[in-house]
Amino acid sequence: MVGQPGFFDLSDRYAALSAAGDPLERLAGVVDFEVFRGPLLVALRRSNRGKGGRPPFDPVTMFKILVLQALYSLSDEATEFQIKDRLSFQRFLGLGLDGKVCRCPLIPGQFLTG
Repeated sequence: MVGQPGFFDLSDRYAALSAAGDPLERLAGVVDFEVFRGPLLVALRRSNRGKGGRPPFDPVTMFKILVLQALYSLSDEATEFQIKDRLSFQRFLGLGLDGKVCRCPLIPGQFLTG
């Protein structure tokens, strides 16, 4: 049965979230978060990465995490748990089930480019 569609395919789960009226999907449809990328990059003024180290997180994704924290009154620890646990949070942030950036359609008409 490997390779066959499962009972809870990801696309079916996304469709069910949309049908239930996912508020994060509506928010992402109304707010173009990419507008904030330029000001965030200027405000963060990241140093030259010539010395190595872990690549920084995407500033727009981090901003969206702050939005989630404010909307749901979450601590840092609770936010991390909810991002790992909630499919709606993962879709809003553009993360796949493995926690990596997804380059697939996340919300109808929207594609993640980062």
